[in-house]
Amino acid sequence: MERVTTTPAIPSRHDGVTMTCLACGSGFAPAGRRRSCSDACRAVAFRRRKRAADPAEHEPTMRPVGPITVYECDGCGSRAVGEQRCADCSTFMRRVGPGGTCPSCDEAVTVAELLRRAEPR
Repeated sequence: MERVTTTPAIPSRHDGVTMTCLACGSGFAPAGRRRSCSDACRAVAFRRRKRAADPAEHEPTMRPVGPITVYECDGCGSRAVGEQRCADCSTFMRRVGPGGTCPSCDEAVTVAELLRRAEPR
């Protein structure tokens, strides 16, 4: 018995006759340089391309876990971690550098000061 195959009325892979829409996947007759079946599908395809080209836009940014900047008041000399306004003078303090509170004395200390203390003499 001979096997009979039927060809579809519209060829599925002949770009001169039909094309597949980039957004919805349906077949359409192309006109000019058109790559989608409608203006709505053209907009969807554009959004997909733009989103795929810029993945860094959706990545979350890293933030420090706690305040890490040490500030010092020029008027009274007091220090604070993460607070820019002096509690005693109510003036803005200057930034000394990154650091934190000392675990033994609970005083604001910068990383540079800790490294200077740890240097062998």
